[in-house]
Amino acid sequence: MRIRKKVIWTPPSAETDRFQALSQFVKAAEQQGWNEAEVQFVIDEIVEAKDEAEVRLILTDYTK
Repeated sequence: MRIRKKVIWTPPSAETDRFQALSQFVKAAEQQGWNEAEVQFVIDEIVEAKDEAEVRLILTDYTK
């Protein structure tokens, strides 16, 4: 599944760990009407990311 939606939010600073950033992203996505499957897909991507740089790329990809 590839999600083409984008979330309007302000990503946290680079020093923020992946789980705090993910928490903020999920809140924004839910407020903007993302369904559970879409949110879970992003969660899975973030958890499986090899490093924090990859996490930033993933979150940037879903940011408007």
